Amino acid sequence: MNEDLMAFERLRQLSEPDYLPALKMAFARPRPALGLGPNDPPPRILLLYGSLRERSYSRLVVEESARLLQFFGCETRIFDPSDLPLPDQVEGDDHPAVAELRAHSLWSEGQIWCSPERHGQITGIMKAQIDHLPLAYQGMRPTQGRTLAVMQVSAGSQSFNSVNTLRILGRWMRMFTIPNQSSVAKAFAEFDDGGRMKPSSYYDRIVDVVEELVRFTVLLRPHADQLVDRYSERSEAGIPVDPSNDLSSIAIAPQTIRG
Repeated sequence: MNEDLMAFERLRQLSEPDYLPALKMAFARPRPALGLGPNDPPPRILLLYGSLRERSYSRLVVEESARLLQFFGCETRIFDPSDLPLPDQVEGDDHPAVAELRAHSLWSEGQIWCSPERHGQITGIMKAQIDHLPLAYQGMRPTQGRTLAVMQVSAGSQSFNSVNTLRILGRWMRMFTIPNQSSVAKAFAEFDDGGRMKPSSYYDRIVDVVEELVRFTVLLRPHADQLVDRYSERSEAGIPVDPSNDLSSIAIAPQTIRG
């Protein structure tokens, strides 16, 4: 593990990261964003899932997505929310799990959110993670300007309630949510005993979504600071426009922190 990750205790280790049995290699582009922008350093993607079950299908989908992301040349982190407190449960959000989640979000350039559908909506576990990501945190913005892909798993027939809600939340968090999405119906039938996803149209859609996320992340990378440069934030911070620079310092500042 990298030295900068040694202090992090809530990152899940990815088993068999290079084993992609359901991926048809003859049709896969190892660098799908080639030519769209700088691919180096590797795009940094944070993945969140919404269930604490031992056999969590949202986690299994996230793990398959992380393997694909690494195959496509990305760096990934999967956050384990097992000991994340409820929002407002701890005064001042002073809890190591909250601090770690925010650090991972600041590190990321893009994210994947995958939630089960429960009672027609995303789970409380999924919502709690998003609720712990404030729009502004110590002068930084943990989600603004990042790309986002949304996914869901269902126990029954295919539904899009959870991904629709995740899209609303992504927009609220000022993220660039990509057009494609994944909804896996009857998820219990889509994985083998070892927790690996079987070849199917659902798996192929996940590949499509991950491929598209990589493309949008690389495409927006050179322009992310300009796209989130806001008049209201410059005005609130009292930072006048520098005529020699199209970007305000308030938009440039988070770049050094995320790097």
